[in-house]
Parts: sequence; C-alpha cells; structure tokens
Amino acid sequence: MSKEKNFAIERPHVNLLKCYFVISLLSGPFFFILFPYLFCKYHTLRYKFDEEGITVAMGLLFRREVHLTYSRIQDIHIISGVIQRWLGLSEIQIQTAAGSAAAEITIEGILEYEELRDFFYARMRGFQNALTQSPAPSAHPVSEVSSNETVPQLLAEILSEMKASREALEKINLKG
Repeated sequence: MSKEKNFAIERPHVNLLKCYFVISLLSGPFFFILFPYLFCKYHTLRYKFDEEGITVAMGLLFRREVHLTYSRIQDIHIISGVIQRWLGLSEIQIQTAAGSAAAEITIEGILEYEELRDFFYARMRGFQNALTQSPAPSAHPVSEVSSNETVPQLLAEILSEMKASREALEKINLKG
C-alpha cells in the first residue's frame, strides 16, 4: 500500500459495524446496552496518519483523542478473532514504552491491516535509523589527547583529585 493510500485512511471499514453487530448479538440480553455503545464508537472513530505520527479520535459524550509519533512506537501487534477474520478485519495494537501492558492505540476496521502494519514498521525504523545515524551532541565536550605523554599526566591529576575528595569525605564522616 502506498504512502498516499495510508494517509487517505480516515474511517474504519463498514465491516467493523457488522462485526460489532454480531458481537452484540452474541452477548444475548446485553445487546441493547452493548450495540448502541459500539454503534456510537464506530460512527465517531477517526484515524489520521501523517508524516509525524498517528492520531486516533473517538467518542460522542466523552471524546478521546490520542496522538502518537512514530518514534515512540515500541511494538505492533495484529489481533484477529474468529468474527473479525470472517469479515476480513483485524486489530492493530500499537504499544509504547509507557509502562502499561495495554496498547496505547488500537486501530480497528482496516481491511489492509498487514500493509498498514508494515507501513508503521517502516516509519518506526526510519525514525530509529535517523536517531542512530546522527549522534546526540555531548553535554561535556571531550578534549582529545595529542600525545601519549599527556595521558599519564591526566591520570595522575584525576587520581590526586579523587584522593582529595576521599579525604574530604572522611573528614566529614568523622565530624558527623
């Protein structure tokens, strides 16, 4: 799937509504509670994939919008139940290093879920490669040693400073 085709995805496929209906039917007497909730979720679910990341928005009364940059993605899972497979759907669960076991974003109702997963992996790797190729600037610039004669001098200075620090700490511990 091309980048433009991925960026054009904004809503879930209509098969997701069918899936929600079947799941609600299987819930038995809870159908009248579950289906209106899933119906509203389907009609308010919006996706936006751009150069920076993924945005998922949903909700009628309680609006939830999550934006996740590609650089924060740690893992991507595809989960597909029996009903979802029957309808050609799957869930793409995207996890970050946020510390929770649950997925940060779940993308539902996409027919080309494998291509979309591969697109996310390529974006995720692209950001990771960019980070590894350009080293972060050092907070403490390291001066280069020009000859072998200065290395022993530097080590001797470090040793004397460490001894002085140790003696100062011992004096503080003896007073306290």
